[in-house]
Amino acid sequence: MSFHAAAPKIPPRILCIGMPVRDLTFRVSGVPARGSKENASHFDEICGGNALNAAIGIVRLGGRATICGPMGDAREASSRFIFEKLAHEGIETQHIVHMPGLVTPISSVMVDPSGERTIVTFRDPELWKVRLPGTETLLEDCAAILTESRCAGFCTDLCAEARRRGIPVVVDVDRAMSLREGLLTASSHLVFSSEPLQETADVTDDGQALKKIAKLTPSFLAGTRGPKGTIWLDEQGHLQETPAFPVHTVDTLGAGDVFHGAFALAITEGRELRQALRFASAAAALKCTRFGGAFAAPQRAEVERLLG
Repeated sequence: MSFHAAAPKIPPRILCIGMPVRDLTFRVSGVPARGSKENASHFDEICGGNALNAAIGIVRLGGRATICGPMGDAREASSRFIFEKLAHEGIETQHIVHMPGLVTPISSVMVDPSGERTIVTFRDPELWKVRLPGTETLLEDCAAILTESRCAGFCTDLCAEARRRGIPVVVDVDRAMSLREGLLTASSHLVFSSEPLQETADVTDDGQALKKIAKLTPSFLAGTRGPKGTIWLDEQGHLQETPAFPVHTVDTLGAGDVFHGAFALAITEGRELRQALRFASAAAALKCTRFGGAFAAPQRAEVERLLG
């Protein structure tokens, strides 16, 4: 009888492209009116940004994540703070590009009693001029790319090359896209938030918006709608829905990003689309039940328990 255990399976590595952000979060009884003052009941300093939040979700769920994108000057306090947080989570940072003299993005986040968040963010316009490391370097040992639509200007060519190599590219669309946007075809999965979905298609119905965009891209298309669940198109072009898990929501900050991270991980693990969306919905729901942005993202075992 052999007592040698089989070598553990190496988790897939997902390249998360975006802009890390330093988040100053406040719990408030209500969003202040113009010109007024409001006392916060709680303050926390964390880090976020779509890609960084998704990376936290991926690692918590058992995957590997590498962050790639621009940050401010390496000597800046925000940069050092974010790197410490990423190291603690086990997220790889070798592909972050520091831009001398620039400011790392920073947000003020107010979370009201319903869990809804209101955000004001400053991103130095010069950060958009970043040049990412070389394609061969970034795609080495890359099981998938997860990026956000606002980063199209500096990552579309990389995403297109990834698709040519058969590497999945999942795009988090949280702002309106041009119908001539290169990421429409340089992606394998486009997951919209409801409002930018309707704005992109210039249609006020999520389902009709998905069908309109489907004429322009071969990518899988879905729209997330918070507690209303996710609407998506199957391989026959028929509308399908994945319900959200009913939970007591206290903080939605980072929930959509955790959804995208979990979905990308499930795709790399070979889950069927319906299963991948349900897995992502469960991860996002659990995140909403506690404060802390993506740092409240669940562990794999918690998600599996909720899925039953």
